[in-house]
Amino acid sequence: MKNILQIFKLAKPLYKYFVILVGLIILGALLDLVLPIFSKLITDEIVNYIGNQGGSLNRLYQFVAISFVLSLLGIIFSSISDRLGDYTAGRVRQFLTEKYYDKVLKLSQVYFDSQLSGKIVHQLNRGIVSIQNFANVATNFFLPTVLQSVFTIALLSYYNLAIGALVALLFPIYIYLSLLSTRKWGEYEGAKNKLEDTTRGRIQEVINNIKVVKSYNQESNEYGFIENKLTKINQIYDKQSTYYHIFDFLRNLSLIVIVVIINIITFTQTFKGELSIGTMVLILQLILQARRPLFAMSFILARIQEAESGSKEFLEVLKLTTTETAKNVKSSNLIPNPSLSFNKVSFAYDKENKVIKSLTFKLSPRETVALVGHSGAGKSTIISLLLKFYTPTSGEIYLSDKEYSKLDASDIRHHIGLVFQDNELFSSTIAENVAYGTQASEKEIINALKKANAYDFVQKYSKGIKSEIGERGVKLSGGQKQRIQIARAILANRPILILDEATSNLDSYSEHLVQEALKKLMENKLVIIIAHRLSTIQNVDRILVLDKGKITDSGTPNELAQRPGIYHDLLTYQIEGDKKLLKDFEIY
Repeated sequence: MKNILQIFKLAKPLYKYFVILVGLIILGALLDLVLPIFSKLITDEIVNYIGNQGGSLNRLYQFVAISFVLSLLGIIFSSISDRLGDYTAGRVRQFLTEKYYDKVLKLSQVYFDSQLSGKIVHQLNRGIVSIQNFANVATNFFLPTVLQSVFTIALLSYYNLAIGALVALLFPIYIYLSLLSTRKWGEYEGAKNKLEDTTRGRIQEVINNIKVVKSYNQESNEYGFIENKLTKINQIYDKQSTYYHIFDFLRNLSLIVIVVIINIITFTQTFKGELSIGTMVLILQLILQARRPLFAMSFILARIQEAESGSKEFLEVLKLTTTETAKNVKSSNLIPNPSLSFNKVSFAYDKENKVIKSLTFKLSPRETVALVGHSGAGKSTIISLLLKFYTPTSGEIYLSDKEYSKLDASDIRHHIGLVFQDNELFSSTIAENVAYGTQASEKEIINALKKANAYDFVQKYSKGIKSEIGERGVKLSGGQKQRIQIARAILANRPILILDEATSNLDSYSEHLVQEALKKLMENKLVIIIAHRLSTIQNVDRILVLDKGKITDSGTPNELAQRPGIYHDLLTYQIEGDKKLLKDFEIY
């Protein structure tokens, strides 16, 4: 029950609704208890009237009228409490979803590197659904059931202690069998949840990479993988069902045995005249009332176990430590003409392998610097460290004279504009993608698109900047996506600019348009470029050459081209490749 208790602690801001609910439920339970008493009074009045023992027709009508009023009040209280229960459950869902989403947004990049996006979303959905189901059960079933059980046993004991004791005995037997059932059911549920997380994560991953799947004719294999997982999930479900129904049979058997014993006692005592007919009716009605919470008990315990299992990963995420805060940073807080520097910075994704090894360098204000090296040299890791996606294992990074370790990630990132190799766009309009992170007007958006050489193709759409571009910009070409990213960076106008393979995978014409747009974007900024195509960095101020996490050389493009080293070798490979291409086409 530790997860359930944790849920209650998290829902503390909603306690006022629970207090009102408890009050309404207590009133409803008391009314349910009073109605059988009036059934007894009405029955006795009828029997007395028929037997000429002083029964009164007026008194009978009074009892009927009071019963009607009490029934009406019961319906009113029940409707209000059910509505408030639904309202509270909805607020719980919203509150916990917002709390989870807020936590996920503030988690470090390390968490996302180790998780499937589909798995994260599925854990959220399962956790929220199971918690909401539990909230509905707790408000609409659990509290009424507990109160009805207590009041019913108390009233039965008042009229017949033996029968009250038998009903009281039935509850622990029923609860014990239900607990045995749900405990094993919960173990199966945990195993099933893990398989479902993997399955949902894989389905989303396949959909995101559907072109690759189709290109390699892997539809059958991917279907087989999911079919296998779903078969295992159903096998677990079958075991759950079998176990549940075995114990359900035992619960119902215990109920039938004790109810038969109670009926024998009740009918015998009534036959002997020890109980009035009205009292017999009262007991039978109370037994029926007692059966309702008993039947609900297994359902309630199943929902509790479902919430306990379903919320496990959800609550584990909420317990994760966050090192970031999400806040809006004002432009007035920007450091003018900032510099960046690394001082003996090292970093490792795991304890054994250092990706960055004691790096020390400084990037001056408005300087354009390129990072060059073989794949795996550490270029992308440096960018991730600059964006504070990761924290150095040792050493310090500085934004001008301010230590990164003492700066919030939001403050750092507000200084940095980005154009990624992967076209990071949202499934919304062109305008929303360009203005992402800003409060730009339509005029400012159009001006940014013009500077990015993107407005010409945007105008061709019937809705212009309000045109939808599909998931990850699927309706745009590679060059168009890149220019939308550049327009976004132009509009953000950050003093530091990172270009991560910004012109890779583009045809020559698209690359020309993108390069022209980048020239405007790079003006008066500290620019850091990652590029494998060395022709795109021939005009930079300085190149840092990386190899196995260390800087092995630095200088201007001309200086590095003249001396042996990694840059010289890469340049030679590319030049020789271009010469061969020209020769093959008999151009050179």
